[in-house]
Amino acid sequence: MSAQDCGRLNKNMKCQKCQKQATFHITDLTGDDLLALHLCPECAKSYLETGDSSEDAPVISDVMSKQLKPLEQTADDLRELDAKECPICGISFYEFRQGGRLGCPHDYVFFGEDLEPLLINVHGDNQHVGKQPKRGITDTESQTELIRLRRQMKEVVEQEDYEKASQIRDQIRQIEGEGPAGE
Repeated sequence: MSAQDCGRLNKNMKCQKCQKQATFHITDLTGDDLLALHLCPECAKSYLETGDSSEDAPVISDVMSKQLKPLEQTADDLRELDAKECPICGISFYEFRQGGRLGCPHDYVFFGEDLEPLLINVHGDNQHVGKQPKRGITDTESQTELIRLRRQMKEVVEQEDYEKASQIRDQIRQIEGEGPAGE
């Protein structure tokens, strides 16, 4: 079975208790028995809170309840968050969630409050520590301005305003350090 088939199988898997989409797959090892459960977030929370009385149950329950908290957001909250769009590059939070990539450096500011828990969970911190590019523009304001100008140039080209597009191209070259065309 290919990874793609497994992904399709997981998307269509139903909760064993209520028939909603199963997003939690719990394997419970007790003695020689192996219990595999496929549950929706609500049933998983209920199962873990009322789970067996073994010594490990409270620990598992605490860990899983921390993971379930973000899922307790209402569908309206999630729709509202997904609809947020960066004013510079135009990427929506939904596009970020689907693709896993942000559109510009300004996104870290614009989506900052929503990204912080994710960054801390994945990287252990919300500050970059490590290598920086040796070439190119490292100033985030210039990077953001370049992205804004490229987006604006794309729009004016679509409107067939080529004179305005050439002015924007010259601004981009100036920021990139090449100077205006013809120099």
